[in-house]
Amino acid sequence: MRVIINGENKDLPRPMSVAELLGDLGLNAEKVALERNLEIVPRSDYASTRLEEGDRIEIVHFIGGGDHDDGGDDDPLTIAGRRFTSRLLVGTGKYRDFEETARAIAASGAEIVTVAVRRVNISDPAQPMLVDYVSPETYTYLPNTAGCYTAEDAVRTLRLAREAGGWDLVKLEVLGDRKTLYPDMTETLKAAEKLIGEGFKVMVYCSDDPIMAKRLEEMGCAAIMPLAAPIGSGLGVQNPVNIRIIVEQSEVPVLVDAGVGTASDAAVAMELGCDGVLMNTAIAEAKDPILMARAMKAAVEAGRLAYRAGRMPRKRYADPSSPLAGLI
Repeated sequence: MRVIINGENKDLPRPMSVAELLGDLGLNAEKVALERNLEIVPRSDYASTRLEEGDRIEIVHFIGGGDHDDGGDDDPLTIAGRRFTSRLLVGTGKYRDFEETARAIAASGAEIVTVAVRRVNISDPAQPMLVDYVSPETYTYLPNTAGCYTAEDAVRTLRLAREAGGWDLVKLEVLGDRKTLYPDMTETLKAAEKLIGEGFKVMVYCSDDPIMAKRLEEMGCAAIMPLAAPIGSGLGVQNPVNIRIIVEQSEVPVLVDAGVGTASDAAVAMELGCDGVLMNTAIAEAKDPILMARAMKAAVEAGRLAYRAGRMPRKRYADPSSPLAGLI
């Protein structure tokens, strides 16, 4: 059984209670506080509270002064005023079943998951639903407009999403072509203007055109999400020059959306200075989605650290790393 403890995935050897977990970790229950899925567990309930697959556990204690954790909360992703630790956003489609979906999301460390808005299967109301496996109380749901080809359909879809769950942070995508799934930027601009006017905080899927990206930002979009390559293609970042320009000119977060195929693609996007990466197919259609989710988590973190560190300059010729002075 896999759970997330203080942001790290951990495989438990057996089903256990909170008290047993603390015992296995060697922690004194009297000296820590524990939160399970954003709910504080009273010490009196430690023995009776059983852990479940995908649980997010936070265990804290008191320390002197302030603690500093490199690569953690000192570098949060902030979108529309909301802070997130993970810079990897994942989709919830294409998995074998909801159980695999939940396991992959937990392994990715993602805090934001995109969800499509679809009709309820009224002929089988007992059919499992995503919310039964991926709780909106644990993760930030990001309703999207996947499959919409007009501004009108996209706006209608997100109005329904807000009615259903109260979400105002949304992902807008208006497609223009069924073969490439490239965005229709005319319809995207129209929909974005309407949604922003209605109080939505819009994260917008767009082409890798810096001019269009700037117009969307000036309109009031909360995040710009240029494609790396066609949706589901796995081709990786095809136009790094334009992505870098969009990053440099933008004052809102820029997240690569669509086209990532493997961990190195995610690292490249982050090394270009992107604030995050959104992916679905790259994880869901991997031979081992859970393992790929872990790889993507590591790649996004590594790419971000490399960008912050600043790479060495490229050189045309060799430059020895060992000093030549004193050479025998």
